[in-house]
Amino acid sequence: MAAEFDLVVIGSGPGGYVAAIRASQLGQKVAIVERENLGGICLNWGCIPTKALLKSGEKFESLSHLKDYGLSASGASFDFDAIIQRSRGVAATMNKGVAFLMKKNKIEVIEGTAKLEKGAAAPKVVIALKAGGSRTVEAKAVMLAVGARARALPQIGLEADGDKIWAYRDALAPKKLPKSFVVIGSGAIGIEFASFYRALGAEVTVVEAVERIMPVEDEEVSKAAQKSFEKRGIKFKLGAKVTKVSKTGAGVKVDIEAGGKAESLEAEVCISAVGITANTDGIGLEALGVELDRGHIKTDSHCQTNVKGLFAIGDCAGAPWLAHKASHEGIHAAEFIAGYKTPNVHSPIAGCTYAQPQVASVGVTEQAARTEKREVKIGRFPFRVNGKAVAAGEIDGFVKVIFDAKTGALIGAHMIGHEVTEMIQGYVTAITMEATEEDIHGIVYPHPTMSEAMHEAALDAYGRVLHI
Repeated sequence: MAAEFDLVVIGSGPGGYVAAIRASQLGQKVAIVERENLGGICLNWGCIPTKALLKSGEKFESLSHLKDYGLSASGASFDFDAIIQRSRGVAATMNKGVAFLMKKNKIEVIEGTAKLEKGAAAPKVVIALKAGGSRTVEAKAVMLAVGARARALPQIGLEADGDKIWAYRDALAPKKLPKSFVVIGSGAIGIEFASFYRALGAEVTVVEAVERIMPVEDEEVSKAAQKSFEKRGIKFKLGAKVTKVSKTGAGVKVDIEAGGKAESLEAEVCISAVGITANTDGIGLEALGVELDRGHIKTDSHCQTNVKGLFAIGDCAGAPWLAHKASHEGIHAAEFIAGYKTPNVHSPIAGCTYAQPQVASVGVTEQAARTEKREVKIGRFPFRVNGKAVAAGEIDGFVKVIFDAKTGALIGAHMIGHEVTEMIQGYVTAITMEATEEDIHGIVYPHPTMSEAMHEAALDAYGRVLHI
């Protein structure tokens, strides 16, 4: 059987559908297989709908600060069902957008569940069709973009049931608003849900196994974030091991051990945010001999697996588990498959947490630089003395930058504050283009903007800060 397609992509999240589009742009005949919804978890149950919820929470919480702006209003309230419906509507809109893009780029969408079998140029793709029956397709290359799912820990009772123990899907579309939560895990997912539900008045306690929240972030930022979240009323249990999660008549009981002492936390709902598990089971990887690393697919610098013609991108191929990393890998792999010599896939990837306040970072932390015994220059600039931030009433937070002292190269940037997730790309671009302190010092930043703090932080690293 001759290859029916140049490329078959399995999974239509932001890695898969973007890879399919790029391959089509390069003249490839492409099919994409999706078992559930076009757009994958990100568009339907992750990145996009969570941001819709967070915006509703932010808008509502801001009403309690109207006096700060010389304004007043009374009778503020919210319709929880309408908030959820808006979020789901946003997701539906994005889903339709992906369907349009597939049609525009002449990509065949096959609805069903795929499994791989040995093939010639690449593994065969056997699809159990959603409409019934099956279909086998062959391609010159197959790309796995199958993503990941919420990690469960059934041995301690931490397994989502959609009622009293939630994973991210449950937290996005609940039937009612609980009054209290225990959130297990203080990564981006846990912190974002803690931030949203606290904005609507729920009592929230976050449990984290290590001694500080958001442990992948720079320590200075994570400490500042904790103080800001605590001001909003979010409670934290740090260095706490969860030993058991039990359902009760009123909700859940979470048993923890912290500092050598046992303690029990009670709430209506527990949200599990303890990481993810790659969707690598049940798709035929074992029979093909695909190499895995702790459940994730091992790939080279061009996203190739050890099996001829088989590529893997995004969450199923390992950390960082971010949509934009998946898209970047998908584009790279599609270009490589089409015969283009593309730059190495390992570009700097920013991390963003869309809570109140927001956190964004790229490159190395101060702690990592010190551990590596790198000689560094560090600059900081607080938003409290930035003109735009003061005018907007958004003075919390700061910008922190890390330069290699020997070369002047920017190697890390860390921010906390209002809309810093929109600002971080400036530093991503700088690191990608191997900018030095001279390059950044010479950039003209528009005034007044919060981005001026990015300039001042870079100046501060070299003793040239102007406004503090």
